[in-house]
Amino acid sequence: MSMREQFVRTTTEAMDADPRVALVLAEISADRFTDAVERHADRVFNVGIREQAMVGVAGGLALAGMRPVLHSITPFVVERPFEQLKLDLGHQGVGAIAVSTGASYDYPTAGRTHMAPGDVALIDTLPGWTVHVPGHPDEVDALLSREFDHDGPVYLRLSDRANAEPLVTGPGWHPVRHGRDGVVLAVGPMLAPVLAATAAMDVTVLYTATIRPFDADGLRAAVRAASPDVVLVEPSLRGTSTHEVAEALADTPHRVLSLGVRRDRELRAYGTADEHEAAHGLGPTGIAGEVAHFLHGVGKRVA
Repeated sequence: MSMREQFVRTTTEAMDADPRVALVLAEISADRFTDAVERHADRVFNVGIREQAMVGVAGGLALAGMRPVLHSITPFVVERPFEQLKLDLGHQGVGAIAVSTGASYDYPTAGRTHMAPGDVALIDTLPGWTVHVPGHPDEVDALLSREFDHDGPVYLRLSDRANAEPLVTGPGWHPVRHGRDGVVLAVGPMLAPVLAATAAMDVTVLYTATIRPFDADGLRAAVRAASPDVVLVEPSLRGTSTHEVAEALADTPHRVLSLGVRRDRELRAYGTADEHEAAHGLGPTGIAGEVAHFLHGVGKRVA
């Protein structure tokens, strides 16, 4: 089962159990929510290819006491209707569960219009949002299920990229491997390439599927036990969470290497998701070279 399929199942079950839960779509995944439409036609709203309206409708539902879930491909749920997220939700003091699919480059054959590596960085400019970046379909259910019982703003970032096994049992940094030479932070689907890249290195690897709020205490504890050299590996724009690391370690002299989707150039060739991952240095080989160079001054950096 994919992350998107698990999202559909969990949301439909939530609608069965809670009359407050409503679903707002802009065509994307409408064909997947046929059961929800059949059972709860009065709480499923497909506004057509009108993403700004999708967020506006969700804001209205939230103001009326509902718990809206809105969903589309990443740039269509974050970038295109960003002003509505800011005003129709945030400025009105209401929340919704915004669920994207496609991540940074899952749909490369569709071109740049379907890529949004800056999504988490954009959401980060809005106060109070919880941001989940699951690394496995099973984590989607655990992360999403807890969000129906309150009214806060939530962003759930789904991807076709996935780790071999689910790991998350709750928010915060979860230790996966212990070492002495540095602390490597793997966010969501980045755990698999991070573990492969650091298999022969003496480093601590921490994993999270919830990047906001940021677990500063967990990072500080890991640094105290290992080293103040921190490598942050995110599936979104490089440096998205660097400021969180800096604030967490404000009283600790430290170094940070941030890896993610590159900022210095735009990839204009379609290619495959694997090729985009390699070009951004987010495959095991690229990560291994960057980490080795950062920690020990050896290895090959990504050009």
